[in-house]
Amino acid sequence: MDINAKTAIITGASSGIGIDFSRALINKGAIVYGLARSTNKLQKVQQELGKQFNPVTMDITDHDAIEEWINENFSTDHQPDILINNAGLGRFADVDELPLDEWEAMVQTNLSGTFYMTRQIVPLMKEKKSVSHIINIASIAGKVGNPKMTGYNASKFGVRGFSEALFKEVRYDGIKVTCFYPGSIATNFFGDKDIDTHDNMMQPDEVAQVLVNILETPDNFLINDITMRPLNPKAPEDQ
Repeated sequence: MDINAKTAIITGASSGIGIDFSRALINKGAIVYGLARSTNKLQKVQQELGKQFNPVTMDITDHDAIEEWINENFSTDHQPDILINNAGLGRFADVDELPLDEWEAMVQTNLSGTFYMTRQIVPLMKEKKSVSHIINIASIAGKVGNPKMTGYNASKFGVRGFSEALFKEVRYDGIKVTCFYPGSIATNFFGDKDIDTHDNMMQPDEVAQVLVNILETPDNFLINDITMRPLNPKAPEDQ
């Protein structure tokens, strides 16, 4: 795919790797619709990235709001070329201590939100004469389970299964599907949790470059999943 002048939708675009994904595609000439819940954060991203970044205040757990926005902005004459389901939420605790609302928030954001966006975009992509691409951002937690991560693991394993089935379902409609399984990235994803970023984590712009490489593969060439990790995951002071 030639990314120049293509239209991309990126969820979770107001922070973390979502910003770097947006920047990388805009640098390649794409028009980006960046979705997130925080209007203020989205406006700051637009100030940095310019008019090619279109901020959209959206809660991706609200299917009706997604449907209304897509119907207002896209049609059979104006379809998106790229969908990046990036929005994610992580809450970590022992299974008997994880609050129900945190479990439900992870499932709704990480899994249902991915389904809601994809469900609305696929019919439009099927109308296109050129190849389209859906990229779902899972996590290494979509492949490997760990203590205190039952909810996060379950939601990301769900994204993995959804992506595998979707790729087989829409490949003959000219729609590529790729699932990303990144390890530790130096972002603010963990918030105030007792996990600090360090220089040996992958950098967001490095992951964004992989995204560009995947999108720019030849039309009949598909990488349907990709795992990426730091070569040395230990913090420098721990070596």
